[in-house]
Amino acid sequence: MKNYQKLTDEELIKHIRGGEDFCMDVLIERYKRQVRNQARTLYLIGGDSDDLIQEGMLGLFKAIRDYEPEHQVSFGAFARLCVSRQLYSAIQASNRQKNMPLNSYVELSPELREQAGSPPERSPEDLLIDQENMESLYAEILERLSPFESEILKAYLDGQNYTEIAASRHKSPKSIDNAMQRIRRKLSRIGQP
Repeated sequence: MKNYQKLTDEELIKHIRGGEDFCMDVLIERYKRQVRNQARTLYLIGGDSDDLIQEGMLGLFKAIRDYEPEHQVSFGAFARLCVSRQLYSAIQASNRQKNMPLNSYVELSPELREQAGSPPERSPEDLLIDQENMESLYAEILERLSPFESEILKAYLDGQNYTEIAASRHKSPKSIDNAMQRIRRKLSRIGQP
């Protein structure tokens, strides 16, 4: 019997596409912490951290579905990008108050989920609008943060904790904590006049 834990991400994806669905569990378990780390730095109006983690996991599922190894990009990098896009899209939609179901969802029973079927595919126009919105949001974030704060945020989103960030930048954990507090304040003002 194979030890699927030792397989690379790309090998696991080949197994998933070959019908070995339990490999999905291995890949999700491998990236669950990263999704939580990416989601915990963000804020969703009218929602909670679980809503963002769910959005992040949706981004991870999309990464597994859409990953193409021939593009010469590691799955880890692709997954990080998909999760970020999903999170920022959810936040932007929440900030615009156009996505009320996200803020007041009700979990469907398994029977109702079966009856509802799978959601419709997104149109190319919607995907392009999402990409433009994300680029706009990213530009606004970079505009508000200092170069040091941008560097700290990137490290934090990559899964490093305060101590690791501080050690790699020869700073104290307290200075990293102060920077993260400034970042949170600045990011909470995005979308406000």
